[in-house]
Amino acid sequence: MYAVDNATIAAWSALFSRIAALSGVPLDIIAHAAPAPLEDLWRRDDLGLAFMCGYPFASGPFSVRPVAAPVPASGDGMPFYATHLVVRARSDIATLQDSFGHRIGWTVAHSQSGFNAIRTHLLGDWRERGLLYRESIGPLLTPRRVVEALLAERIDIGPLDSYFYDLLLVAEPETAARLRIVATTTPRPMPLLVASQAVENEVVASLQQALLAIADDPAGREILAHLRLTGFQVVEAESYRILVREAQAADAAGYMQPG
Repeated sequence: MYAVDNATIAAWSALFSRIAALSGVPLDIIAHAAPAPLEDLWRRDDLGLAFMCGYPFASGPFSVRPVAAPVPASGDGMPFYATHLVVRARSDIATLQDSFGHRIGWTVAHSQSGFNAIRTHLLGDWRERGLLYRESIGPLLTPRRVVEALLAERIDIGPLDSYFYDLLLVAEPETAARLRIVATTTPRPMPLLVASQAVENEVVASLQQALLAIADDPAGREILAHLRLTGFQVVEAESYRILVREAQAADAAGYMQPG
């Protein structure tokens, strides 16, 4: 989900290896890159730690439970993120309203940051104006492909998970410099790390404790700094219900996709 580049992928592997060492729980790191469906990953019954977007966590038929959520260094000490609506840096689009009538991209319909957050943010304008964009282009699947579509001029505006943007600023500042943020949605609960319900309670508890303690571990702190995180926090499943309510409000209004 947050594999911005090879160095970041290596940092995630190092983090999970460190969690395994601190918890005493052996973890096999499974590569599951796009276009492999995330739903297939979330249906496994042997997940110790896997990233999951908050919307499918709260709304989907997946037999998982929350372990902890990451806390971005750019936030206010809470496991929250938002969606940046970005354009090409040289675009003549200065405001969100300037983008109306152009082409918007989106990732996948089960994504909070790449789909539902946009619908919620644009719902008032859509109710007032009707169709906002000339084309609604998707599924683009990942934030990386949103960036690629923007820079290739296949879309004119698109959603970028704010934490992905944090990582992009570090990993590829030259790419980030070719983008410009014109709007940011209301912060909402971060994608979280989940475990399969079939995994033993003691195992999940050990993994959770290791995540909560990782910021106090010297090696862990170094990895967190590379990943632009300050640590992890326990989250309640109920805190993600707002994502479902907002998506349902857009559905009820008939706003079925960004556009």
